Amino acid sequence: MPKYKGYFIDLDGTVYRGKHRIPAARRFIERLQAKKIPFLFVTNNTTKMPVDVVRNLSDNHDIHVKPENVYTAGLATADYLDDIADPGKENRTVFVVGEKGLKQALMQKGFVITPHHPKFVTVALDDQATYKDFAIATLAIQHGATFIGTNIDTNIPNEKGMLPGAGALVDMVRYATQTQPIVIGKPKTIILRNALKLIGLKKDQVVMVGDNYMTDISAAINFGMDSLLVYTGVSTPQQIATKKIKPTYQIKSLDQWKL
Repeated sequence: MPKYKGYFIDLDGTVYRGKHRIPAARRFIERLQAKKIPFLFVTNNTTKMPVDVVRNLSDNHDIHVKPENVYTAGLATADYLDDIADPGKENRTVFVVGEKGLKQALMQKGFVITPHHPKFVTVALDDQATYKDFAIATLAIQHGATFIGTNIDTNIPNEKGMLPGAGALVDMVRYATQTQPIVIGKPKTIILRNALKLIGLKKDQVVMVGDNYMTDISAAINFGMDSLLVYTGVSTPQQIATKKIKPTYQIKSLDQWKL
């Protein structure tokens, strides 16, 4: 079992399950910290900024990290647009279907959020979005705006059941515009490519840790990175047995993993 110099770690299902703690995850993070092994929580969440994620980990899960340890799909979207946008204020305009975490990330990169002739349209999870928002997004894309989907998660686990995820909203706009979005989050690879730049390591020095084959593990496979599937969340051994490409490693608990 190779020793990795860095770790990308999913959150929900891997480090916690909603409001429920996963004690082995806290011990895993503490072992990484004790050995001074760098890690990033790589999450498709766009509704929160890293400071909010850190507060939740501390207050509700007794896991103590820094905002620099968190890389969200919102941050990855802002980084991607920052890379491709031409200089000049007129080229750094974006219409956002999304919440605070995404909007703040974009504004911190100097983007102006506007419904008027934006160069980009980003669609993410937004529980306050209206038909008017989707109409603006659709018309802007039809007039040439670049369509960005932060992630294509179909559902969000909730105590009420499986609520619509960001992917459901992205797909609404895709259907209305007949335009395929550029997708940033897992299982696509842009978020991992950007995270690799942040952690300052090579692809073969990092492993992606997650509970969901369809997002975490598939992202690693698509990126050519090793993966560690932990059976504390979405995917089950029975499901993985049917997959042609398996995770690099499979464990029942993060306590089993030797650093």
